Amino acid sequence: MQPRISMITLGVRDLEKSIAFYENGLGFPRMDSPPEVAFFTLNGTLLGLFGREALAEDAHVSPEGTGFKAFSLAHNVASEEEVDAVVEQAVNAGATLVKKPEKVFWGGYSGYFTDPDGHLWEVAHNPHFWVGPSDAGA
Repeated sequence: MQPRISMITLGVRDLEKSIAFYENGLGFPRMDSPPEVAFFTLNGTLLGLFGREALAEDAHVSPEGTGFKAFSLAHNVASEEEVDAVVEQAVNAGATLVKKPEKVFWGGYSGYFTDPDGHLWEVAHNPHFWVGPSDAGA
């Protein structure tokens, strides 16, 4: 298996609300998609939004679930100021602030928010190495 994540699909309760959050609020570029799903391009990966019940049905699992889901999505940026700006943009778009951006134990700077469905996002600056997309071909 080649190590990569091609797409992240989030099960959402209100597809239109989530589309508005990611497309209008965060500025993610939306692709043409069928009406029951939305796809966004993320510099080499795709983000999919699909109804929570439909996604659970497709995977043959229960749609129930609350609390910490044991993972977070991360958006890495080049500076502490960008962390502050992205977290502020997300909150202004309807995200819930979970942890105000601050210097963290590993030497970086990060904050957390949740999207309208409670999916946990970290926005981080890592001064030790760049963990963002490759600039090759840009």
